[in-house]
Amino acid sequence: MESTKPLSPEALKTILAMQRNEVTEYNIYNKIANRVKDEKNRKTLRNIGSEELRHSEIWKTYTGINVKPDSMKIIWYNFLSIVFGYTFALKLMESGENNAVHIYESLEKEVPEAKKISEDEDSHEQALLGVLDEERLQYVGSMVLGLNDALVELTGTLAGLTLALQNTKLIALSGLITGISATLSMASSEFLSARSEGRTDALKSCTYTGITYCITVALLVFPYLIFDNAHYLEALGLMITIVVLIIAGFSYYIAVAKSLSFIQRFREMAAISLSVAAFSFVIGLVVKEVLGIDI
Repeated sequence: MESTKPLSPEALKTILAMQRNEVTEYNIYNKIANRVKDEKNRKTLRNIGSEELRHSEIWKTYTGINVKPDSMKIIWYNFLSIVFGYTFALKLMESGENNAVHIYESLEKEVPEAKKISEDEDSHEQALLGVLDEERLQYVGSMVLGLNDALVELTGTLAGLTLALQNTKLIALSGLITGISATLSMASSEFLSARSEGRTDALKSCTYTGITYCITVALLVFPYLIFDNAHYLEALGLMITIVVLIIAGFSYYIAVAKSLSFIQRFREMAAISLSVAAFSFVIGLVVKEVLGIDI
């Protein structure tokens, strides 16, 4: 039965937007749930999706209008769930609900159910935090190991070589050789470490470490492949920029997926990597002058 309570134009517009959002999120939860293999996670996602649909029905009693879901939003979060994992995608989506608290509060006088819906939205996030157990997040430690080591080692190596050699192709060659060797070393070390702990996922763990390391190496060496020798400092600048972007992107991913502080993680990783780069840059200059090397 539709509500007979009169609504202000502003409230009606807000409720229609909320109704559409609930219908959209219902579709997102169910689309993702259909791809999830774990029965417990699939059931949780469908239960939350059902709650979203129930909320949209409550809003409908006030609007009396059938609304269509936002197809672009469905496509976007479905894409994010495939590329970055459904835990990241859904937590990112639910984080937007925190910004809607004041909207729910403004509706409470005209829509008594608004407070209950707001409480339900809060419980959705808690359910996701406590229940979802996605495989790729189990190997975040391996990914962090590969990323941190690649950033620190390669940033320092490339920065030092930049001043020592001042030859972008030689720097790229040296970086690739160092990076590939380090990738194999890190992956094998992770494998042996996991095996020594009696873990059965040693191969998968070392694969995550190796892939993360290898991708990082490729990204850091890339600037030296596109700049000529006369622009070796520009290559260094672009490499440092890529380092900062990688740290920011990965820190944001971990912060959302694992509900951690983005600023803290970003500061720690950036401070370590950039400090090593600065120190290695100076070492490269000193070595060049002391040894009198001119390539």
